Amino acid sequence: MNDDALIPLSSPWPGLEEARELIAQARSVFVLTGAGISAESGVPTFRDALTGLWARFDPEELASEEAYRRQPALVWEWYQHRRDLVAAARPNPAHYALVALAAQKTVTLVTQNVDGLHQRAGSDHVIELHGNLFANKWLNGCGRCDEATAIPGDPPRCSLCGALMRPGVVWFGEDLPRVARFRAEHAAETADLCLVVGTSGLVYPAAGLPGLARDHGARVVVVNPQPSVLDQTADVVLQAAAGASLPLLWPQSGSDTEMD
Repeated sequence: MNDDALIPLSSPWPGLEEARELIAQARSVFVLTGAGISAESGVPTFRDALTGLWARFDPEELASEEAYRRQPALVWEWYQHRRDLVAAARPNPAHYALVALAAQKTVTLVTQNVDGLHQRAGSDHVIELHGNLFANKWLNGCGRCDEATAIPGDPPRCSLCGALMRPGVVWFGEDLPRVARFRAEHAAETADLCLVVGTSGLVYPAAGLPGLARDHGARVVVVNPQPSVLDQTADVVLQAAAGASLPLLWPQSGSDTEMD
């Protein structure tokens, strides 16, 4: 594809051509994605999913270890509901555009999302800061807990120690996975460019990563439909939907039209 064909003569968003140039010049790119990129696939945010029978609950009532110990069946049912919602979603052109970028440059993709849509689009080695909705782990397990031999239930239990199986996500009050945080910080410190997509920049420590990248010499491009607190960190702010804008920022290899 001819690079000149990527962008029309009249760019639809201010900053598009400047962002494109910065990305073209970069050798290594640190990408941080948030809920906005998933929203374009129809994935509701945690709070937006609190509809119908779940509307009477606050997020903290359903996403903490204390809540799980108090009402494990309720919390397990809530996460099964969320899994059903996410399973119906499909990656969008922004997810596929990031796959194409990784084929051209050294890319470290860090996401705050737990939906696995990046992997379903074809991204490899995604760093999931907040875990994965479709993974499970154990609540204070014995170290020999095995999902394959778990006692069925809502939720299942370890057949050896009786520990509860729990969703593999980060709950309120919990630290980020140590290895994931280390890898994300290292990527931010060593990248030429930081590309922030679809995040408000309000949730820490993830929100501190673009500033860390900037402090270590990276240029910062923010793509988000609405203004965010990360705009002040950016060299270029592109107020646009990710699915519409990302495929215009670098050459595509056809991956943005694939279906999973």
